Amino acid sequence: MIKIAVIGVGRWGVHLLRNFLEHPQAKIEAVVDLSLERLAAVRQQYQLDSSVLLTTNWQDIKQLIGLQAVVIATPASTHYSLIVDALHWGYHVLVEKPLTLNPTECQAICQIAEIQQRQLMVDHTYLFHPAVEKGRTVVQAGQLGDLRYGYATRTHLGPVRQDVDALWDLAIHDIAIFNFWLGQMPSVLQATGTTWLQGSPSASPLADLVWVTLTYPSGFRAYIHLCWLNPDKQRRLGVVGSSGSLIFDEMSLLSPLTLLHGEFERRGDQFIPIHQKQQVLEVETDEPLRRVCDRFISCVLSNTSSVVSSGWVGTQLVQILAALTESLNQSGKPVVLQPNEY
Repeated sequence: MIKIAVIGVGRWGVHLLRNFLEHPQAKIEAVVDLSLERLAAVRQQYQLDSSVLLTTNWQDIKQLIGLQAVVIATPASTHYSLIVDALHWGYHVLVEKPLTLNPTECQAICQIAEIQQRQLMVDHTYLFHPAVEKGRTVVQAGQLGDLRYGYATRTHLGPVRQDVDALWDLAIHDIAIFNFWLGQMPSVLQATGTTWLQGSPSASPLADLVWVTLTYPSGFRAYIHLCWLNPDKQRRLGVVGSSGSLIFDEMSLLSPLTLLHGEFERRGDQFIPIHQKQQVLEVETDEPLRRVCDRFISCVLSNTSSVVSSGWVGTQLVQILAALTESLNQSGKPVVLQPNEY
């Protein structure tokens, strides 16, 4: 049994707590949150045993004998100090995305984890989604032909963050999926945005709408539309190839993953569509976050890193977001990332 403390039981933290409570190889030893009301609520909702420590003081977990891991689901601005403390105290760490808001801090954390010989894993939940895993298999098998471009839309009416903009809040999911499916990291990054809600002169504006362009070394380009000010809720990503398109649509009532076959045949000066058909792909219904938690337990037990979502993978994604922020602040100027920056 892996003894775990969960730090932060807000909107996402409660789901992590639930999954670890249900895991046969995990034992919740402590829950930490700044809100006494939230602590009381989770005690009641999950009928936590009186032996489980509930505290508002992060340092209290050091008194727990045999604690092996911490799960951090707090605002991203707090991640760095919490993770550094946890690693120095000898704990393995699972942390909500993004790893931190600063690439240099991310690299430092990864190095500390290696020195301490502790596992550092980032909760990039989509990389454990059965549809995303199957989508990678389809793309890598060449079923789309020559890859041409990709697109994604992630919109909804809120929640509006006050610590980061729509780019940092939303883009990391789709970037992670494109990288995972392509097996590449983008080399040129561009972003433009618009601010309506939080653009006071006394503070840095937080963009409500962001358009992202990722260019990969292969020449493949992905275009991402992000907005938390749009009641048209969409969670849709597609990759287009010479012989078909693969669509990951979380809002679909049929299946989240669809393969659309179709290509052109040239007849004289005409381009005629041929081989058109829709193939709804069967996908397991397992909860992605349950898979994240299970992978973390496995990594701790074997003391081996998660290839899919290690601290270094989290660092790469933060570096990409930082470069996109640089482009956003320069009205869309392209920013080039060198391979050694990964």
